[in-house]
Amino acid sequence: MNQTPNFTDHLIVTLDGPAGSGKSAVARQLAQRLEVDFLDTGAMYRGITALCLNHDIDPMTQPDKVLEIARKAELDFDWQVDPPALYAMGQNLTEQLRSSAVTLAVSGIAALGPIREILVEAQRKIGKAHPRLVTEGRDQGSVVFPEAEVKFYLVAKPQVRAKRRALQMRQAGQQADENLICKQIVERDHKDSTRKDGPLICPDDAVTIDTSEMTLNQVVEHLHQIVMQRLTNV
Repeated sequence: MNQTPNFTDHLIVTLDGPAGSGKSAVARQLAQRLEVDFLDTGAMYRGITALCLNHDIDPMTQPDKVLEIARKAELDFDWQVDPPALYAMGQNLTEQLRSSAVTLAVSGIAALGPIREILVEAQRKIGKAHPRLVTEGRDQGSVVFPEAEVKFYLVAKPQVRAKRRALQMRQAGQQADENLICKQIVERDHKDSTRKDGPLICPDDAVTIDTSEMTLNQVVEHLHQIVMQRLTNV
């Protein structure tokens, strides 16, 4: 029987890593195992991206419009459903977040410094409201929650990540070209790791896990063991 340590009211676990490394699925299940809340920060950037697409805003040529949208978005998660649904401007955007159009455009929006400032602040507010949290993204352990109790950095081979993303898209009823997805993943890795604001980096105190040859359950179990060991050694 799994038992969550009850000696602390504060537990932030961060999972960072490139696209398709399994962060969202792992973080969600790890949060369930630990009986804490789950935050998908990538959904927040995707939410802003979806709003921009819905308003015919091009993030590459209309950054001021993107910023205006971000300020008005009023991003809000419904924590009563699993995974939490994302609302913005009164709309449930959850089903749109993983569309190919959003996936192609999100990296450009995530590279905009003012957008990152808005969402980093929003994520920190969520951390205060939900102090027992597993949060995943690209800068959670390095920028948003540098004092997190446990930090992980997930990696996987681009081909493996492309296969996972293609499966995810097909399960959502979308067409998927694995070769094209793999190319896009490599390009996004470069953009995310070289951008000026909140670049994709592995925090010095993070545990790196290569998920290429591991099943989802194996990754979750491994991370859960590490978290429990850290907590019992505090």
